Amino acid sequence: MASLAERLRAELHGMHPGQRLPSSRALTRRYQVSPVTVARALGLLAAEGLVVTRPGSGAFAAERPGSAPGAAAGPADLGWQAVALGDRAVDAGGVARLLTPAPEGAIALSGGYLHPSLQPLRALATAAARAARRPDAWAMPPVGGLPELRAWFARTAAPGGEIAPADVLITGGGQQSLTTVLRALLPPGSALLVESPTYLGALAIARAGRLHPVPVPADEAGLRPDLLAEAFDMTGARAVYLQPTFHNPTGAVLPVERRARVIEAARAAGAFVIEDDFARHLAIDPVPPPMVGADREGRVVHIASPTKGTAPSMRVAAVIARGPVAERIRATQLVEGFFPARPLQETLLELVSSPGWARHLRAVRTALRARRDAARAAFARELPELRVDRPDGGPHLWVRLPDGTDDVEVTAAALGAGVLVSAGRPFFPAEPPGPYLRVSYGMAATEAELAEGVRRLAEVVRSR
Repeated sequence: MASLAERLRAELHGMHPGQRLPSSRALTRRYQVSPVTVARALGLLAAEGLVVTRPGSGAFAAERPGSAPGAAAGPADLGWQAVALGDRAVDAGGVARLLTPAPEGAIALSGGYLHPSLQPLRALATAAARAARRPDAWAMPPVGGLPELRAWFARTAAPGGEIAPADVLITGGGQQSLTTVLRALLPPGSALLVESPTYLGALAIARAGRLHPVPVPADEAGLRPDLLAEAFDMTGARAVYLQPTFHNPTGAVLPVERRARVIEAARAAGAFVIEDDFARHLAIDPVPPPMVGADREGRVVHIASPTKGTAPSMRVAAVIARGPVAERIRATQLVEGFFPARPLQETLLELVSSPGWARHLRAVRTALRARRDAARAAFARELPELRVDRPDGGPHLWVRLPDGTDDVEVTAAALGAGVLVSAGRPFFPAEPPGPYLRVSYGMAATEAELAEGVRRLAEVVRSR
């Protein structure tokens, strides 16, 4: 849809206001897309004010700024804004690339969400309908979140009851949670220790907040605690951000022994551990419980998100924290965004409270296992010389390319060959130790599509 909209934008530049676009049937034939894709592309252009749709007549080029009688000629001069904005910049390029749909005909093996066929879309629709029928559906929720939803997050993080619902703050999604936590914990100019590699969205948030991400090397088992202690000593950092379960991009699971050593290193440094538990609902094999359940000092700030196991627009998550830091995080969210929308909270509560939730997680586990094994088998067949890790869950494979390979060039060439994958380089806060690719098997529609995607990728890698 985005690709078609872009083509139509270019076509509109050569049209006069009021000129009729080709019919939907003609556009379907010309661009070899479905009528639904045409309708969505035209709807997007209408929302942008570029076209006007008239039922029964078609779509027409809209009046453009400056085309009306008496309007000033030429584009507006907005150069003054560069001075007013100053030298601070927000680089959203990496995140935008992860959220950009694959072009028509390309196999998407990049992105952090499950393929729509693995999302509980029907159950979500039912849950949303039930939530919307509640008399107070659009009323202001409790500032900390719906009590029943807070209790569910507490049980999920610590089934033994170590976490109280009062320790849970409902937030507007994992990305927003991390933004709020970092803003609450660290002033601009502070060092933030991160795994290397790490989630590139975390790097973008840190840099936008003028924090300094400092890499701590990780291996196939995750963050190295011995080097973490050294990094605390060298930088004076007061927080470390990590993903101990199904690390993005590597898929690693931090062993229980290392989790204890991470907390001990943070204790010695007087620092916080920010635990991003973004993919727990994508488990294939059993994994350790969250670190926050074993923390008695309020050292761990836990971010939990069900979005990866549901759908991209389920922008509801939770932050679990205790003590003064919890109050700081709650206050930060309150002044920045009040509270997450109640209808979304109610919808998530309906979904996770239904018998279908457990069935959905079992189905996802089965599908991810099949896709993971199919992807690794395809790599073993097509590129047996590459090292491909075997994650216990999550949606990604971490693939080591031969030394001297330019992973960014490989991803560009792969897209030209019809398969979308992610270069490893943007996931490193500093220079990478080698070239990698992140291949998202959770995005694939079928195992056959996975095999075809790896085959196309292999042709590109062999040609380098």
